[in-house]
Amino acid sequence: MMGYYDYGYGMWGFGMVFFMALFWIGIIWFIVWLVRQSKMPTNANTPERTPLQILKERYAKGEITKKEFDDMKKDIEK
Repeated sequence: MMGYYDYGYGMWGFGMVFFMALFWIGIIWFIVWLVRQSKMPTNANTPERTPLQILKERYAKGEITKKEFDDMKKDIEK
């Protein structure tokens, strides 16, 4: 019977399989990365929020009080 090393490949056979697997894993990872990047929103597609909109959102979330909201709104409108 012939063993694995009798075919003349030795460790080259294992190394070739290992690096081929790494190659395909890298290609698949790159494709997944590209798909994820294409689905991420860009700043060019999102409208810019005004300071007043941000202030209203903070008030709606309860981050600031009515008095703080009114004071900041006066500062913004100056």
